[in-house]
Formats: sequence, structure tokens, C-alpha cells
Amino acid sequence: MDKNILICGVGGQGTVLASKLTASAAMLEGNTVHSAETIGMAQRGGSVTSHIRIGDKAFSPLIPDGLADLIMAFEPAEAVRNLKYLKKGGTVIVNKKAVKPVTESLLDTGYDGSKMIAFLQDNKIKTYVLDADELCASLGSVKFFNIALLGVAVATGALGLKKESLENEIKTKVKEKFVSINLKAFETGYKLGKELCF
Repeated sequence: MDKNILICGVGGQGTVLASKLTASAAMLEGNTVHSAETIGMAQRGGSVTSHIRIGDKAFSPLIPDGLADLIMAFEPAEAVRNLKYLKKGGTVIVNKKAVKPVTESLLDTGYDGSKMIAFLQDNKIKTYVLDADELCASLGSVKFFNIALLGVAVATGALGLKKESLENEIKTKVKEKFVSINLKAFETGYKLGKELCF
């Protein structure tokens, strides 16, 4: 399998864990994997971007512009910010809930992410729009959105990995006391992903 996946969001949303689970699941399936994170001021709510390149055609960890098959965006502005990486016909899975930066709090520009979602849809980009609050309502916290998002990506076929591979990596890479709730989050996202396909 040859696939380029970009995961983006802001600090604290769990993008790095999602990246590590994706990369290790791809390796479990026998693929060559290169990955890298560009973190910046992540601990202060800054941008976090993870590049995952799967297959023998990838010779470096960073995805060149226009070659990403999939962008998984935890925040709508981050989805638009990283669109240069998406290839023609690629897929975006995006959380519609905005994470407002400090500058928005100070200036009150009215940013809520809706214009970013509209931009994706108006430009005919294959987009699955998720609501983190709704998706994670039964889980008790939006902190599990990262794992639920992986479930959606697997179920829609956009990730290109087997459900069992991700479940195995959740069992082996997540702290034992959090395995059960993370498997539930993954299954919740998987069910939604199946619904979105029809």
C-alpha cells in the first residue's frame, strides 16, 4: 500500500497519539512507514502536524505538497491551513468544532470554524464533517475524539488500514487503564464512519 496521511490540529487534542497508532498499525500490516511531527508551540494551543508516509515510494517523512491522500483535521482552520498537501481527489475528515486561539479571544473576530467548513465544501473537496461533541457524548469527554476519528477514517476506507490492526495497537500502545474507553471510542467512530458511507 502507498498512502500519505496528514494529521493536524492544535496542542492537546491528541494528534500525536493518533499519528503513532496509525503508523504502528500500518507497520503491523507489513508496510514501510516514515513519520514526522512538526509541533511548534503545541503546549500553548499552537499548530501540530503529523506526516505519515506508508509504502516503498516514500523516501522521506514529510509529505510533498499535493500528495496527501487524506487529511485528518482536529480543527477546521488547521484543515484549510494544510490543504496545500492534499492531492486532487483526496479526502478530508474534519472536526467542525473550532478551537479559538488567544488572538480570537482578544479581538473577538467571530471565528467559529463555519467559514472553513464552507470553504472545503464549496471547493468540491471530498469532506466528512464531524462534530466532536456529538461523537464523544457517550464517552464522557472530547479527549477521545482522536481515537473516534481514527474509527471514522477506517470505516470510510480513507485510512486504508484494517479495523483489527488499529484495535490491536490501541490495546498495546495505550495505557492499560484507558484501553477499554479508547476501544469504545474507536468503535463509536467506526459505526459513524459506516453510516457516512451510505
